Amino acid sequence: MKIYTRRGDEGQTDLQNMDRVSKASPRIEAYGNVDEVNSLVGRVRPTGYDDVDEWLAAVQNHLHIIQADFANPEPDDDDPVVRDEHVETIEQWIDTADEELEPLTAFILPGGGDAGARLHHARAVCRRAERRAVVLLEEEESVNEAAVSYLNRLSDFLFVLARLVNARDGVPEENPTY
Repeated sequence: MKIYTRRGDEGQTDLQNMDRVSKASPRIEAYGNVDEVNSLVGRVRPTGYDDVDEWLAAVQNHLHIIQADFANPEPDDDDPVVRDEHVETIEQWIDTADEELEPLTAFILPGGGDAGARLHHARAVCRRAERRAVVLLEEEESVNEAAVSYLNRLSDFLFVLARLVNARDGVPEENPTY
């Protein structure tokens, strides 16, 4: 299989159902931003913490499913989709990680150690992906709302994980000054 096809040279790409759309369409923007989040999560691993790495590996698979979901305007019943159970799993992971942390009492600046800073970066891009997914949801009918919820919850999870790995690495959080 060739890597290049030249089919996108004029700014169009194929959806899963082979419809041609602009590479700037809300659907392509949405799954392209999810792809960026997935790549950033991949840059974090390995963190040196088995539990965090296992969670992030699962997240990458979930993000891949969301990309496929967003690329498919006419999903069949057997197509992979993120479901409410995936959102609930993220919530459980947030609660588990948060138990290990000091309560948050003020805003913190993104950064810290290498893994923590990368997780903060992934969180910020995840928020953008969520915004693009909301645009898609507002403009098209066949969009999986659970995928949008998942991205919302995932950004919270990435924030908590950034705090967690920074705490485990002994890197103090910094608060903004006003």
